[in-house]
Formats: sequence, structure tokens, C-alpha cells
Amino acid sequence: MSEAEQLGKAIEMKDVSKQFPGTIAVDTVSFDVQAGEVHALVGENGAGKSTLMKMLAGSFNDYTGQIFIGGQQVKLHSPSIAKDEGIEMIYQELTQALPISIAENLLVGRLPRKKGFLDKKRMVEESKQLLERVGLGDLDPLLEIEEISQHQAQLVEIAKALGNAPSILVMDEPTSALSRDEVALLFGIIHKLRDEGLAIIYISHHLPEVFEVADRVTVMRDGKRIDTRKVSDVTTSELVEMMVGRKMEEMFSKRVRTPGKEKLRVENLSRYGFFHNVSFSAHEGEVLGIGGLAGAGRTELARAITGVDAIDEGEIFLDGKQIRIKNMTEALEKDVGYLTEDRKLFGLALRLTVGENILSALIPRLVKNFVFSSKRGAGKMKSLINELNIYPPDPGRTMSNLSGGNQQKVLLAKWLAIEPNVLFLDEPTRGVDVGAKVTIHKAIEKLADQGNAVIVVSSDLPELVGISDRIVMMRKGHMIGEIPGGEATEETVLLAANGEGRYVNAG
Repeated sequence: MSEAEQLGKAIEMKDVSKQFPGTIAVDTVSFDVQAGEVHALVGENGAGKSTLMKMLAGSFNDYTGQIFIGGQQVKLHSPSIAKDEGIEMIYQELTQALPISIAENLLVGRLPRKKGFLDKKRMVEESKQLLERVGLGDLDPLLEIEEISQHQAQLVEIAKALGNAPSILVMDEPTSALSRDEVALLFGIIHKLRDEGLAIIYISHHLPEVFEVADRVTVMRDGKRIDTRKVSDVTTSELVEMMVGRKMEEMFSKRVRTPGKEKLRVENLSRYGFFHNVSFSAHEGEVLGIGGLAGAGRTELARAITGVDAIDEGEIFLDGKQIRIKNMTEALEKDVGYLTEDRKLFGLALRLTVGENILSALIPRLVKNFVFSSKRGAGKMKSLINELNIYPPDPGRTMSNLSGGNQQKVLLAKWLAIEPNVLFLDEPTRGVDVGAKVTIHKAIEKLADQGNAVIVVSSDLPELVGISDRIVMMRKGHMIGEIPGGEATEETVLLAANGEGRYVNAG
């Protein structure tokens, strides 16, 4: 018997269900987590994971079924009840107030007072104790949240949850904005909390993380629990098959493409402070990967080439002709697109509809006699919704009501709609499930097969290696080498990203 089994079940959900108008989001699911266990919860977007966890967090008062905390049946009909029962959730989108201090964020709602006034000394002491639990003992609690890194902010959020002395901690995609080294540090903290007896529910689309951090894994699909297995008793391919309901021998198609003539070339491009003297080319019918660690300058390079940011020096050639793209409007006129890494902040208008978002980059082409008509783009919009399997297939649906994976597919549809000659894709599958990832990869390959140049910036090593015909590497703002597609592996890319290996240019 494992130590977690000896501690007993921290939480047990029996035949729980939640129905929305026209759909059953969670269908008679039974799920339990032991104290002292990391239990991963996986499934495609729309599988029911978020709804199941919102039930646990007290977001619904109309669920059916039974929930037990520490063996006692409870009715989690409000967030306050869930907190009182020892349940804390850490969401993918952090909920911190940036302009105030770490200490005030940590102790919000329970700031210590002395004679009616804020006890600043005690506030700092209590904050330091919480920060030490997550390895941030040297961090000044009086710093403002906006002064610290994303990794530190993530750990502060965990420390804040621990301040409420939870017995159950739910973590939703906690590594989505972290580097590999930061992920390793986070996993060390998670295992430490597990060893202290905490029950941790870990939601992630990144299956390698599941094998590294979790003890058991539960797979959901279409609102149902498909299976629960010990991580040591299951393989990646088995998890993928359970998640998507079909066999997936390969995440990436085995293809041989012969790139055509040069489509895009940049020479000695610089944006001071971000990247310097960068030169590379992309060809017709090619998927070109751009690799590198966080801070290498990949995103900044893509933004500058496509007119989002200014260029200080260098030249850009499109189809052999020198061009200068000063803004996104000029980029669109030249059929050059840029899919941003942050769909919510820069890529989509969440208050508008699916159809309005898909056609947003096409607006100048849909104006005739100074009158805009979405009807002119209706056929293309419908075709892209079908091709990318956007669900629900309703162009009138508000974007904010779609899952993250479907939002990402709408963002891709927006750029496919312009029929780009050159398309930059910055983290095209960040935060999406396996099924959405496959759909997006197929769309990328189709675009290249049609003779366009596709440039993919990705921190997902399997994706970068699997989809690229060739990979150029960046490090500290410089282009340092190139890896032919047939020779690219996760190991060679990671070595090159760190400035090592035979694919790094001498000097």
C-alpha cells in the first residue's frame, strides 16, 4: 500500500453530473484523489475537465451526484463553501493585482491589523513564511507583482493558496508560460507539497509533464471519465488514444517536401536590444522552424518582420523584391500574416463573434464603394470553420464562449482567410489539446503544400522537430545556426538552443 493510500481519500466524487442548456458537460463521473497524491486530469478541450473542477470549486449549485471531503459528504454550492472545505484552485490565467505588493496579494482578505491599522511588520513576516514554502524565501514581499517574473508570479499564486491551509489544491495548466528550467523547479515544489500530505489535481495538455509529475491520471472525453490509471502503467500513445477516441500512431505526418524558390529573405536585420544582424530565408512549400530558449528574440523577430514593431537596420526581400513593412496594414497588403502567441490579448476580439474574428483581417477586401459586407466573405468563413473543425460551428457565437482550443483555431482561420504567401505562427498550439493540435498541424502542412512559406516559432520541442522542414536557431538575439529537418531531434535542438553542438556556427 502506498503512502497516499494509507492517508486515505482527500476527495471523492460519485456519479456527478452537470447539464447546461442543450448539453451534458459532465456525465455521471466518479473521481477521487488521495491525500499525498498528484492526480493528473487530462482530455481534449470540451472534455469536461474545467466543468468538473468548477463543481469542486463551488461554482455550481445545481450539479447532481455526491461529493465527499475526507469521507464526509458535502454540498459545494458556493466558492466560499469550497474554500471552507479546504479546496483551493490556481487558474491558468493568474488573478493577481499587479500594482500592489506581493504581501498584499498573498494576504488579501486577511491582512494582519494592530489597533485597527495594518500591521506591516507582521504582514511581511507572514508573507516570508509563505514564500519560503515555494522556494522564494529571498524575495522581498514589498515588491509589486509587476516587478517579478512570470515564474515567480506563478509561485506567489501557489503560496497565496497555501496561506488558506488547503487539503486539496487544483492547478490548471500551471506551466503554460514557464521555461523548462522553471518547470523543473515547479515540479520540485509540487512533489514537496505532495509529500506534506496535500492532494493535488494537476490539469495539463502537456503529456510529458503528466509522466514527470503525477502518480495517477484520469482521462475524460465528451463529459465522461474514460479511465483512471497509475502513470507507471500507461504510455503516451495509450493516453492519446483514450483522449481522442481513436488510434494515433504519429502526431506528425511523415512527408517529403521539396521547397521551391525563395519566398522571403532577411539580411542583417536588427532591432536594438532585442535581436541583431539576423539573416535567414524561407522558401515556397516550406515549414521553417525558429528555435531558441525564452529571451532568444524569436517573437521579437517575427513581430518586426511583419510590421508589428519597428526595425532599426537590415533588409527584407519578398519574392526577390526589397520591401519595408511599416505596419500590419502593409503586411496584409503583401499577403504576409502574423499569428500572435497571445490570442486573448492581441489576437482575438473576445466580445465579437466567431465570424467577425475570422473576417477581421479581410475587412479591406470586403469593402466595395466604401461599404463593408460580411456576405462577401461568408463562403470562405464557412469553409474555414469546417476545415478546422471549429466547435460549435456557429459564426454567430461570441468568442469568449469558446474553449481555448477552438479560440486558437479561430485565430488560425483569421490568418488563413487572407490566403497568405508568408505566414508567421508564434506558438500556434500553446494551451490546446491533442486533437486541436493535430488539426492545426494539418492546416499548417496544407498551407505549405500549396506553395506558401510558413515560419513556425515554438517552444514545444516535439512540435518544432515534427513539423519543420528546417530549423534555424536563435540565442540571445542572434541567429546561431541551422538544423536540416532530417537531422533535427529534440536533443540537437536543445543543445543548439544552449549554444552547443555541431549545428552552432563557429565564432
